[in-house]
Amino acid sequence: MLNRDSLKQIKKIVEEFFDKMDIPVEIQVLSLEEKTLPINLKVEEPRFLIGEKGCTLTDIQRLLAVILKRKIAGPFYLNLDINDYKKKKAEYLRETARSMADEVALTKKERQLPPMLAAERRIIHLELADRADVATESMGQDPIRRVVIRPYP
Repeated sequence: MLNRDSLKQIKKIVEEFFDKMDIPVEIQVLSLEEKTLPINLKVEEPRFLIGEKGCTLTDIQRLLAVILKRKIAGPFYLNLDINDYKKKKAEYLRETARSMADEVALTKKERQLPPMLAAERRIIHLELADRADVATESMGQDPIRRVVIRPYP
């Protein structure tokens, strides 16, 4: 379990990471949620830190996780978000999933979503898991793995 001193140390390490890249950031380290440590960043130019489809953000998160795990004791996962990008993306994916599921239920024809990262596919599966009228399945191989929404028999 991470204590208050660990959270302060984590914030300092993250600040140093972005200072070395000469990127001014406002850092908010939140409390641990089910072994996941959320860190929210606010920056003026988020595009180059987020990258195409969030790939740069994912890479930065992986790199920071490695650095933090070497310096901080305790099992935890890192969830790095920049200017609420992941939060907005998750809500967009949930809305898309509901909309496509409604269409599939109405037309009885399956629909494929575009290729996505595993975390994004998981959002789709979880959003539609309680629906009795549709089923979801991931198809293909990374990096073109996608979710297929089918009418439930």
